[in-house]
Amino acid sequence: MPRNARKALMQGWNKGRWAAGALAITVLLAGCAETQLAVHGVKRIGGAQQQPVQIGSYKVGNPYEIAGQWYYPAADYEYKETGIASWYGPKFHGKKTANGEIFDQYEVSAAHRTLPMPSVVRVTNLENGRSLKVRINDRGPFAHSRIIDMSRRAAQLLGFEQKGTAKVLVEVIEDESRQMAAIAQGKAAPAVTVAEQQTVSAAPRDTVETVRLDNDGPITDSGEPTKSTIKRTPPTEAGASTQAVTQSPLDGTVEETAVVQMEPVSPSSIYVQAGAFSVYDNALNLRNRLYDMAPSKIEPVDVKGTTFYRVRLGPLNTVPEADILLERVIATGQNGAKVVVECADGALQNSVSGC
Repeated sequence: MPRNARKALMQGWNKGRWAAGALAITVLLAGCAETQLAVHGVKRIGGAQQQPVQIGSYKVGNPYEIAGQWYYPAADYEYKETGIASWYGPKFHGKKTANGEIFDQYEVSAAHRTLPMPSVVRVTNLENGRSLKVRINDRGPFAHSRIIDMSRRAAQLLGFEQKGTAKVLVEVIEDESRQMAAIAQGKAAPAVTVAEQQTVSAAPRDTVETVRLDNDGPITDSGEPTKSTIKRTPPTEAGASTQAVTQSPLDGTVEETAVVQMEPVSPSSIYVQAGAFSVYDNALNLRNRLYDMAPSKIEPVDVKGTTFYRVRLGPLNTVPEADILLERVIATGQNGAKVVVECADGALQNSVSGC
C-alpha cells in the first residue's frame, strides 16, 4: 500500500476511534447525570417523608409590647377566638421563627401572638367552611386587626390565599398541643413524620377523584390553579365531612398531605369589639363614648358562670372598613379593641371574644 494511502487510512481509523470513544464517554456521562438526578430526586422525596417533624424549642415567653399593645403569652388550652386571618410567606421563607424553627411557606404552620410554641390549633374559614389543624411555631401577626398569620400553604388549603384575609375561628387542640410541648421539651420522643404531622387518623375513605378547589388551590407560575386530589368521606356530625387534600407542590418542593374538614357555613358578620366588662355600667359608659362612630350594641355572654358585657360596633361589610374603625377606636385609648366575627345563628357563643 502506498505510504500516503496508509497514512490517510490510519488517520481515518484514529478519528473514528476517537469519535467512538467520545460517544461512549458522552453516553457514560449522560448515564451518570441521570443517576445523579434520580438519586437526588429520591433523596428529596424519600428524605422529606422520613425526616422527623421540625418542632423547635418550647417557648411561651414574657409579656411584651408592640405599638402600644401589650400581649401576655400563656398556655391557654381553652383558647377560642374569632377574627381575621392573614398569611405570610416569601419575605420570611427560610428565616428562623420565634421558637428557632426554619419557616417554610410551603408547610402548614402559623404565627400567633400568645399561644405556646409549638402548639396545635384548628382554624376554620367561616366563609367557606374549610377547617384545618395548624401548628403554631411563630409570633405574630402584629396588625391590630388580625388574630393569626397562616403560612402560604395553610392559606391555600383554607381557600383565602388570593383574597389575602378570611373570617376565621381559631381553637386550641389541647391533647395534641400538650404532646407537642412535651416533645419540644424532651419529655417525649417524636413518633410522627412530616407527612403524618399534617394528617389526621381517620376511617378508610371511599372514592377518590380529582377536582378543582374552587380556583383556590396552589397557583403555578402561569397563574393557573393546579388540581388537588380529594378523598371524600360521608358527612358526619351536622353535615360536616372530611377531605384529605393532596396539594401539588410549589417551586419543586415535596408534596404534603393535609386533612381539610368541611364544616357547615353559617352567616357571619364583622364587628369591632371595643371592650368586654363584667360590670354593665362600664360597658354602657364605653358605648356612650363611641356612639357616634358606628352602630353599636352591648351583648351579654356567659363564660364559665360569669356574665360579660361585650361592646361591639358594626356590623361592617368588609375587612378594610373594620381596619379603619378599629384604629379609630384604639385612638380613643381602647388598646385592647379587636376585630371579631359574630355568627348569625348564635353558634359557639361561649367565649368573651369568640363567635
